[in-house]
Amino acid sequence: MPDEVDLQPVAPGVWMARGRPGEVDPANRGRIGNAGVIVGERGALVIDSGVSWRHGQALLAAARRVSSQPVRRLLLTHVRQEFVFGAAAFQEAGVPVAMHPAAASLMRARCEGCLKTLQRVLGADEMQGSRVVQPDEPIEAGSLVLAEAIGRPLQLLTFGPQAHSSGPGDVALLDGPSGTLFAGGLLDADTIPDVQDADFAGWRAALAALRGLPLQRIVPGHGPLAPAALIGRIAAYLDALEARTAALLAAGTPLSEVADATELPAFAGWDQYDTIHRRNASIVFLRHERDMLRRPDKEGP
Repeated sequence: MPDEVDLQPVAPGVWMARGRPGEVDPANRGRIGNAGVIVGERGALVIDSGVSWRHGQALLAAARRVSSQPVRRLLLTHVRQEFVFGAAAFQEAGVPVAMHPAAASLMRARCEGCLKTLQRVLGADEMQGSRVVQPDEPIEAGSLVLAEAIGRPLQLLTFGPQAHSSGPGDVALLDGPSGTLFAGGLLDADTIPDVQDADFAGWRAALAALRGLPLQRIVPGHGPLAPAALIGRIAAYLDALEARTAALLAAGTPLSEVADATELPAFAGWDQYDTIHRRNASIVFLRHERDMLRRPDKEGP
């Protein structure tokens, strides 16, 4: 299969590599996550690295096609398998990998298992050369490393005292000249977000902070390029998911029935509604149950 990645221009000096819909499978080669490229006066930055070493190589080659500037950094915005395993190709090419320390810690703890699953699902050839990397540069909110590396105004965004929102150490990146937000795990477009690692209070605070930014467009983690209104759509999904699962717990619904009972018709057309949404429902239901059991004055089922 050809390894070439197409970059879609979204603003002057800014490109997006659109991921394919669906869950990871051989048909889409696991390439379901979006990636991006920003080019400044001194170099280029690649945002997220794809699902495999081969995918990472293709992204690096695409970045080199759209600009003669050297690729100075790779930013990994969050820890999901379709975004991190291409980083090995960048390190082999001498490109430093930047990541938040909390996300790097989660990657070390989890991703060897993810890699074995991908090797089984996608095959040894597709996943050849893929490995869990050790990031070269820890970055946190306010870091100027990326902006200085490529010579372009960039704002690295983290949220909460422990940077835990849609996941531990999840970051977003705002390109100042174009108003383009690379949202990473914080925002998916027309796609159900995965809440497995989320802190809902931190996530809502992050979404509120994003509303105050001068955004012209959003490159989400999954799905098409989106307007700033995407922030409200994700907030609405989180609210509806929490409300519906709380109501099911109060009604005494057993866990075995929760996935089927947590129907949210307003979001039924989103990609992976039949898979990730069902898993989300069980996860959030169990969190409600845990919180209820911890209350000393608990009432209910």
